[in-house]
Amino acid sequence: MSVTTFYPAVAGAAMLGAGVLAGFAAGLFGIGGGFVVVPALFAVLPLLGAVPGELAHVAIGTSLATIVVTSARSTQAHARRGAVDFALLRAWAPWIVGGVGLGVLLAARVSGNGLATIFGTGVSLMALHFLFPLLSRRQVAETMPSGAARAGIAGGLGAFSSLLGIGGGTIAIIVMTLCGKSIHRAIATAAGIGFIIALPGMIGFMAIGRDAAGLPWGSLGYVNLPAAVVITSASILTAPVGVATAHRLSPEVLGRVFGLYLLAIGALMIRNGLNH
Repeated sequence: MSVTTFYPAVAGAAMLGAGVLAGFAAGLFGIGGGFVVVPALFAVLPLLGAVPGELAHVAIGTSLATIVVTSARSTQAHARRGAVDFALLRAWAPWIVGGVGLGVLLAARVSGNGLATIFGTGVSLMALHFLFPLLSRRQVAETMPSGAARAGIAGGLGAFSSLLGIGGGTIAIIVMTLCGKSIHRAIATAAGIGFIIALPGMIGFMAIGRDAAGLPWGSLGYVNLPAAVVITSASILTAPVGVATAHRLSPEVLGRVFGLYLLAIGALMIRNGLNH
């Protein structure tokens, strides 16, 4: 096998593996899978021709594209079990979309190294939740926030998630369980939130990267379409498996394992962002 065919083959295999894990994680934890997809894309996009300066933006934009499909598939599977709170999704959607728009505008002004550092820091903070779930099984309110509190939380969730290329499920689940939602209903509804974040986020990253140079083949702005197709083709198959596992098993042990993974990835991404 020649070098010109070896690198794309390795990249394709890595992206398929990332899709398998991302889909399972999306169904199990109610997340979009970006915590898995973004680090994988950082590793494989250089094999497809991405230049270092654009790597972070392409990885995050492409991750959001995969989350559109993964979260939609996960939401569909949860909805069949009657677990998705669609009224909540409708109430939060405008504020989330507004926050995503702000996050995309910020991403356009941040360097690739800065974006990698932001991702690593955010992932490390999320790892602490999975490793030390101090907020799980706690409740501070009987109903979800409304008014200015809803706007602030939902808008902040959209902005933070679009900067990291994630579906925001972890934060959404924390908020919902603190406000009296059951863990299974929170996970199911968080999958829908991932879709609301990812769709405008994907469109935004396509727009801000439309004139960028040094993008890998098949890119539409900061979204690499071949990578998105390969990853989602695997994730849509495994998302229902994660959903079934979430409804069958207690996710605490798997959550701690995932937390260790996130901690390692966060440290790696921060190092990469600071060393370039």
